[in-house]
Amino acid sequence: MKQGEVQKLLHTIRPAAPEDADTVARIYIDSWNASFGELMSQANRTVTADRIERWRHDLTQPIPHRWWVAEHEGSIVGFAGIGPSRDPVDPQLGELHTIAIDPPYWRQGIGKALISLALQHLVSDGYREAILWTVEGYERGIAFYEAMGWSRGGEVRDNRRQIRFRRDLAHTGAR
Repeated sequence: MKQGEVQKLLHTIRPAAPEDADTVARIYIDSWNASFGELMSQANRTVTADRIERWRHDLTQPIPHRWWVAEHEGSIVGFAGIGPSRDPVDPQLGELHTIAIDPPYWRQGIGKALISLALQHLVSDGYREAILWTVEGYERGIAFYEAMGWSRGGEVRDNRRQIRFRRDLAHTGAR
């Protein structure tokens, strides 16, 4: 499927499992390279055994960490994860840790479905506010987050290459 091609995809979302780690790692790397690798001066990352094992570890963390994968025709095409904020470390503040879609499936509604599910769980887990970090200059991602109700928080890290977004969950339709 070509980027920009309009087609309604039927997909399912399920909790991630340890055996999803290989595919999650590949999607993360492919999405990273296509999205903002050059913005971070780290283009063309590759999948390694160490990265797969880190993903396997992350995917098996207990609640309040949660991970989901989106499938299309039996293949994983995206994933997302949430939990308590890591930066700043704050168990009362939720975080969208990662959301990544396989580039051939961008702009097909999969990211929107994943982020909507993540928001529902952030609310049900009791967080009143959530954050996410993205790369400064990643206009596609910034536009997506803003369209989903997130706003720039003003915080930066990594020599100002990463910016933080916030989302008030107390008054969101995700409740």
